[in-house]
Amino acid sequence: MSDAESDTLADLRTGADYQFGAGAGAALFPSEGSTTIRRSSGGRPRQIIAGDVDDTPGSAEGDRIASYGTDGRFTLGITGGLRLLSAFPAPARRVVVGEESEPFVRDGRNAFAKFVTVADDGIRPGDEVLVVNDDDELFAVGRAELSGAEALAFDSGVAVMVRSGVGRTDDAEHPS
Repeated sequence: MSDAESDTLADLRTGADYQFGAGAGAALFPSEGSTTIRRSSGGRPRQIIAGDVDDTPGSAEGDRIASYGTDGRFTLGITGGLRLLSAFPAPARRVVVGEESEPFVRDGRNAFAKFVTVADDGIRPGDEVLVVNDDDELFAVGRAELSGAEALAFDSGVAVMVRSGVGRTDDAEHPS
């Protein structure tokens, strides 16, 4: 890895610590292992991907850890969600939903407030969150539309605008 890439990763770690809390940068972008940074035409980091990725058309995409927006905030991919899940103890950064909504959230549909059973009190609208079950298994990642307290208190409305679901674990149990 070049010095410029190392400096960029250090900057991304600092931003992740600011957005998600101390330790998030090291969890999302560890110094060991390879990380690919895709850049915009202006040279700005755009996507951070786990592993080496060949940027030629038709090549494998790799596992997206996060995208880095022009506003300086990260949007998580499933790989990034799994890394944060293991870095922070429950209920930090999490919205827990009941089993009746699991197949829908896994398919990438939004998580509704009426199905929320637990939510981190520190969640604010607009935060990137992890959607999990009672066993702390990741279902999806997305953007909170309600605060943690509101997600628990409300009986209607979208609690989390899901960006990516992890897919079903047993398709026979939940046919399409």
